[in-house]
Amino acid sequence: MLFVKNGVKITECHDVYRPREDSDLLSEAVQRLASGKTLDVGTGTGIQGIIAAKKGCEVTFSDVSIHAIRCARHNAEQNDVEGTFVVSDLFEDIRGRFDTIIFNPPYLESARLGAETKDYLKIATDGGEDGRDLIDRFIKDSFSHLSANGRVIMVESTVNKYDLDVETLNAQVLGKKHMFFEDIVVITYKNNKKRGVFGWR
Repeated sequence: MLFVKNGVKITECHDVYRPREDSDLLSEAVQRLASGKTLDVGTGTGIQGIIAAKKGCEVTFSDVSIHAIRCARHNAEQNDVEGTFVVSDLFEDIRGRFDTIIFNPPYLESARLGAETKDYLKIATDGGEDGRDLIDRFIKDSFSHLSANGRVIMVESTVNKYDLDVETLNAQVLGKKHMFFEDIVVITYKNNKKRGVFGWR
């Protein structure tokens, strides 16, 4: 199924997370702030990286799922944008530093997901016992992949206690939306190594 979202043509792909409300909130921030050499972690359909590429960013699309990478490559092609496509578990196979790193992480607690949840949706949404498994790994490793003035733009939620990261990382809340049992937010933080956040957890 082909649809247009935020000015981007997106084809839904089997076993790949479909852009939803959290994606819309993130897209607004990416449109405003993404610049330079950009890494889209957990790219899924590629929508965030495509938006950044349309702004003139040099984009690397990465995802742990080969299905997502194939989907992102197809969607990039139909939007006439180029990029580098990498299968990687977070930063495991990522080299270099970036001016912008985008991430829409799995942030729901495992207990909220039913046994019937499809495997690809678990990968896209299951954040572990407290919703922070991948978020904590990502933040800890992000600093070694940010340029000197680089920034992260990412989704968090009241489920994973985003306010703690806002305080610890000196982050800014760019947008917020209430959905069912949670508030979804988009935050941004810069390379805070000099503030002692580098070894933050």
